[in-house]
Amino acid sequence: MTTIEDFDAFVHGRGRALLRFAYVLSGDAHLAEDLVQEVLARMHRRWHKVTALEHPEAYVRTAIVRQYLSWRRRRASTEATYADVPEPPGLDEPQQRVLARDQMWTLMAGLPRAQRAVLVLRFYCDLPDDEIATLLGCGMSTVRSQAARALAKMRTMLSERGVDGDG
Repeated sequence: MTTIEDFDAFVHGRGRALLRFAYVLSGDAHLAEDLVQEVLARMHRRWHKVTALEHPEAYVRTAIVRQYLSWRRRRASTEATYADVPEPPGLDEPQQRVLARDQMWTLMAGLPRAQRAVLVLRFYCDLPDDEIATLLGCGMSTVRSQAARALAKMRTMLSERGVDGDG
């Protein structure tokens, strides 16, 4: 298989998963598409080197995280803010999952990029602190402090909205 065919097979096979990962990281479908497109365009030029690595997808995900953290065309001033989430319905109502997911998106959108990246890598990708530290190029203590600060900020945001819970 040629390098181009190998790259195409990777994009077709793992492209949706990479897009979902970027979406969870950024919270914006268009930004996620831009991130993945930018990273894959860079990877295409040197795909033969990427496939020589032990875990090419992990390398691509790392590139997506780094691209997200250093994104220069960030649209911070145009980010949408959501209205306050209404009182949560009873546990037996099916809308609760949708409201909880919307509330989580709102909370994640209120975090700084590095804290959000740490939470996504820890809870969405289920990575241990040492792997997150390697991915982000920082120490494990930085990962733990970023996670603690992010969770504390989310709890504060919840309490300001009058939502009860331990987050």
